Amino acid sequence: MIRRLLTPILALLALTFLQVPVATAAETVFPPGLRIGLEPPGDFTVSTRLSGFEDTARSAIITILDLPARAHEELSRSVFAADQKGVTDLKRESFPFESGMGILVTGTANEGGGPVHKWFLLAQAPVGGQVKDLTTLIQVQVPDTAMTVYTDAVIRKALSSVKFRPTPVQEQLSLLPFKLNEMAGFRIMQVLPAGGVILTEGPTDDITTQPYLLLAVGPGAPQEASERGRFATEMLSTAPLANLRVQLSEPQRISGGPGYEIRAQAQGPRGDAVSLVQWVRFGGSGFLRIIGVSAQNDWDAMFTRFRAVRDGVDPR
Repeated sequence: MIRRLLTPILALLALTFLQVPVATAAETVFPPGLRIGLEPPGDFTVSTRLSGFEDTARSAIITILDLPARAHEELSRSVFAADQKGVTDLKRESFPFESGMGILVTGTANEGGGPVHKWFLLAQAPVGGQVKDLTTLIQVQVPDTAMTVYTDAVIRKALSSVKFRPTPVQEQLSLLPFKLNEMAGFRIMQVLPAGGVILTEGPTDDITTQPYLLLAVGPGAPQEASERGRFATEMLSTAPLANLRVQLSEPQRISGGPGYEIRAQAQGPRGDAVSLVQWVRFGGSGFLRIIGVSAQNDWDAMFTRFRAVRDGVDPR
C-alpha cells in the first residue's frame, strides 16, 4: 500500500525537478583582439567604442589595457603614488583573481557633475604560464546613480573572474584596416594596437637578427604630390637604424594608387649591414607605410618577397 502511494509521489517530484530552470554558469568574455577577459556583470556588453565593456544606459564602463610585461613597473609607481589627483577615499590592497594576484585601487571622483566610483586592477600574467609578456590595467567606472546595481561586491566579483588567453592573432588581424592576402613565407610576429603588424622569418621574435616587415597605417598624409617625398623621407629618418644612406627615392604607383618608394642601406642595432625599403601608399587623408629590412647579403631575394607582401595588401 505504502509502495503504491510513493510511486506517483516520486514521479511527481521528479517532474517538478525537471521543470526547475537550471542557472547557467557565467562565461568569460574576451573583447575582440584582447588577451584579457572577464565575466561582465549585469547589463555590461562588449563596447564598440573602447577596449572593454559598457552599460550605456547607466553610463558605466570597464576599460581594459593589454600591455607588455615591462609596463608593470611604471604602472606600479603610478598606483602607489601618494598624489592621486581628483580621487578621494583612496584604498589599495592585494587582490586575488582567477589567474593570479594583482593590486586593486578603489576611490571616488567627481566627474560630469556627480560622484563616480572607480576600481583599478593592475595585474600580470604569471611567469612561466601559457600567456607571455602581459600586463593589464583594468579600470571600472560606475556613477553613484548606478551603485544600487553595480555594488562594490558585484564589481569585485567581476574583477575576480579575470582570465588571460594566448594572443588571438586572427582576431587581431581582422581588426586591422587592411587585409594581408600574401605572406610570401613570412609569419605574424605581432599585431600592433595602433593598426599595424610586424612580419618576420626565423625561429625567434628578435628582429635584430632576422628579416622583417612593418606595416602600419596613419593619418595626416599630404594632399599635394610635391610634398609626398619629403613626408616619406622624414618618416624613414625615425627608423631605429644608424648611418642611413638613401640609394633610391622616387614616386611610384602602388596597387593603382599614388605612392613613394625609398631604398637605403644602414647599420642595424647589432652593428650589422642591412638594406631596407620603405613604401608609402597614399589615400584620402591617410597612408599605409611598409618597411622591409634584411641583411645586405640576402637583399635580392628578400626584396622580391617584400614586394609580394606589399602587392597583396588591400584596404578593408
